[in-house]
Amino acid sequence: MERKTLAIVLIILGLIVLAFPLLGLIPIAVLTGLGVAFMGIGLILAGFSDREVSSGLGLLEIVLGIIALVLGLGFILNPGLFSFIAGLLVALAGLFLIIIGIVAVFTKTGGSRWNGVVAIIIGLVYIIFGYIIKDPFWLGVLIGLWLLLTGIIMFFQKD
Repeated sequence: MERKTLAIVLIILGLIVLAFPLLGLIPIAVLTGLGVAFMGIGLILAGFSDREVSSGLGLLEIVLGIIALVLGLGFILNPGLFSFIAGLLVALAGLFLIIIGIVAVFTKTGGSRWNGVVAIIIGLVYIIFGYIIKDPFWLGVLIGLWLLLTGIIMFFQKD
């Protein structure tokens, strides 16, 4: 994909996320819940069949299946639970942004060290906002800003 095309895609994605930072929360919670619930059912069924081979493995699969089934149903019935679990991953997402930024600064990935600096700053702000505010709306806004700024920098830099 050409750099200008990628930059335009990033700008469009950034604007969409900025306009609707919570747009995907409920559908994602329900779809994730269905997937996790089905995984739980599969683990429970596999656990009962594996009990003949290894009682320890079968029991472990049954316990994990029950946990997955309860979590899956919780995500479906209460999208707030999904937000809570996702909130625990905020530090990880911020850390990923910081690591991406550090790699970009030192390797000049994406053609500009400024993309790396932007990722580091937004990663730090992401972690701070995640711990202080804990509001997925503002975290979505930060991701939108990162996409938008990265796209703008890529669009205007010389090849």
